[in-house]
Amino acid sequence: MPQKIIDHATRRGTALRAAAAAVLAAALAVTPAAAGTATGTAAALPAPVGFASVNALGQNGTTGGAGGRTVTVTDADAFLEYIDSKETLVIRVAGTIAITSKQGVRPNKTIIGVGTSGHITGGGLDFYRSYNVIVRNLRFTEAEDDAINVGQQSHHIWIDHNTFSGAVDGSIDVVRGADYVTVSWNHFDHSDKSMLISHSDGASGTDVGRLKVTIHHNFFDNSRQRHPRIRFGEPVHVFNNYFLGNELYGVASTENAGVVVEGNYFQDVPHPLFSASGYADSGPGRAVQRNNVYVNSGTPETSGTVVEPRTFYAYTVDAPSGVPSSVRAGAGIGAQWGNP
Repeated sequence: MPQKIIDHATRRGTALRAAAAAVLAAALAVTPAAAGTATGTAAALPAPVGFASVNALGQNGTTGGAGGRTVTVTDADAFLEYIDSKETLVIRVAGTIAITSKQGVRPNKTIIGVGTSGHITGGGLDFYRSYNVIVRNLRFTEAEDDAINVGQQSHHIWIDHNTFSGAVDGSIDVVRGADYVTVSWNHFDHSDKSMLISHSDGASGTDVGRLKVTIHHNFFDNSRQRHPRIRFGEPVHVFNNYFLGNELYGVASTENAGVVVEGNYFQDVPHPLFSASGYADSGPGRAVQRNNVYVNSGTPETSGTVVEPRTFYAYTVDAPSGVPSSVRAGAGIGAQWGNP
């Protein structure tokens, strides 16, 4: 039987999931306006599960642009102006926005694609001492570096229901002392380097005691590596993800990181989990695995003990046998909004 950790927050989460479809339908049904045109006041999105929900560092969960204006952008100039604004905003992306390099996002923003049209190509988003940002329902393609870089002590970032492909470097990096991040219901479509947590073996000074990340209900779809690769962070919580055809490995815990891997479905993954042996030039980490399904996959490598995620938040683990169907149906851009 799947492990379940249930309290009042679980009941609240059920209600939020039931309301999510109606809330998002209302937010996305507005006809796109001209680039940069204000379109009203933001409706609230459902709350995240995991570290982005935690009350810490002066931020009570992650609400993004809730309470601020809603604007719709259709070109890069308007998009860059709004993500660099000091205003609390919901920024609706309608159509393809071509940018270069990594562009900074200031605090208190929700960046959300309209229907299935929202598309960021050529560049990516960068978080430098930013906080309280939601990135949702966007397609990221062909980033010349990282598609999303959460760095420099940024915190309370929720990356949800996006699709990633073709980034030259990572799809998502969480580095340089970032903290309280949730990565949920994303589709990593044949990506190479999906997710890096801590950028270097020499980063202990900024990263030890930080890099708390929840990774749940993502589809690692024939992506090669880093699902994630972790240094120093603890706990990193990887649950209810679908790992399919990952050529090099699934999860790698190194440099004394601590990861809990539970309720996932690994299919055709030769090395589901590295820890005691380290990985590449990085030293060993710690890993606990439980209640996972391994189909035509190798044996997971575990070692040591890890701080339990439930120390920080409540959550429920779905039965791993149902993960492939639920994640295929729900992950990525334009997905079923009843699965936030």
